Amino acid sequence: MASKVIRVGLIGAGGNTRSRHIPGFKAQEGVEIVCVANRTPESAKKVADEFGVKRVAANWTDVLADDGVDAVCIGTWPYMHEELLTAALKAGKHVLCEARMAMNVVEARRMLKESRRHPALTAQIVPAPHTLAFDKTIVGMIGSGYIGELITLDARVTVTSDFPKSESPVHWRHDRVLSGNNIMGMGIWYEAMMRWVGQASTVQAVGQSVVAHRTDKSGARVAMTIPDHVDILSRMEQGGQMRFSFSTVLGLAPMQAEASIFGTEGTICLRQDKAGKMSLWSGKRGDSDLKEVAIDPAKRGGWRVEEEFINAIRGREPVTHTDLATGVKYMEWTDAVTLALRSGNAVRLPLAEA
Repeated sequence: MASKVIRVGLIGAGGNTRSRHIPGFKAQEGVEIVCVANRTPESAKKVADEFGVKRVAANWTDVLADDGVDAVCIGTWPYMHEELLTAALKAGKHVLCEARMAMNVVEARRMLKESRRHPALTAQIVPAPHTLAFDKTIVGMIGSGYIGELITLDARVTVTSDFPKSESPVHWRHDRVLSGNNIMGMGIWYEAMMRWVGQASTVQAVGQSVVAHRTDKSGARVAMTIPDHVDILSRMEQGGQMRFSFSTVLGLAPMQAEASIFGTEGTICLRQDKAGKMSLWSGKRGDSDLKEVAIDPAKRGGWRVEEEFINAIRGREPVTHTDLATGVKYMEWTDAVTLALRSGNAVRLPLAEA
């Protein structure tokens, strides 16, 4: 497919698909979005009309049965990801699958195994996007010895957080049937932190559902089984440890996010202020305070998911953000958090395969 037009079918067209994937595909030369299937034909038609997609498919099986589709973009919630990715690969389609990768690591491992049965097909998971502009700089600083040896990564994330609102509406992220073991946006931050300091080797966690009940569309009161506040402790494979707090129920938090990497010789701190602006700060032994780091434009990353996917299909570059093996690693950690919450015990990684 080095020169031919790559024809993309959309399965699920939620917010991320409309705001990122469709514009991203349209920006690529030699790429055409040829059909879309959504939860209802009406919502699919609305997307098709808005973005000039030629055909509305009756359902997702219709997309996969279409010989005129070379690649699919899966934009559904996690409960559909394994079934859709597996079916797409078996149908001979390249696959870009929305994050989080799966409901749990069992599904994620099966997805990885299926992808390895089809080495000629590209399979990619949409990456955690929020730190892309800073990742190369952080990795470069750590790799050059800036922090010395890692002591701890200390992170608190309260993006979209506010004082608890009793009886607030149920979102799909609150529903374990739709989202599995994925808790809030916890996994995307761990994926980013893996880029900086590698994987955890143990996980301990405590959490709570501060908002114990929410109201569904029918007006029914639904008990919450996914926490809205968690505190996680981990030992890291490279040495050192991590303390990670994630919450959507903390009012007047001073920052939306702050992740500090403390080492024996230096400190690196990524901050996201209340307005959403992200900046990088650092300091060495002997400094009186942290100073803001000027990011070299050549090292400033950004969103290029659709470009990387298409380039991988054409054989021009490998998938880096995010390959399925990396997705399995963050899903394994996600499962370990759930196991630790339920048992109260430390969980060792890697998890044994069932």
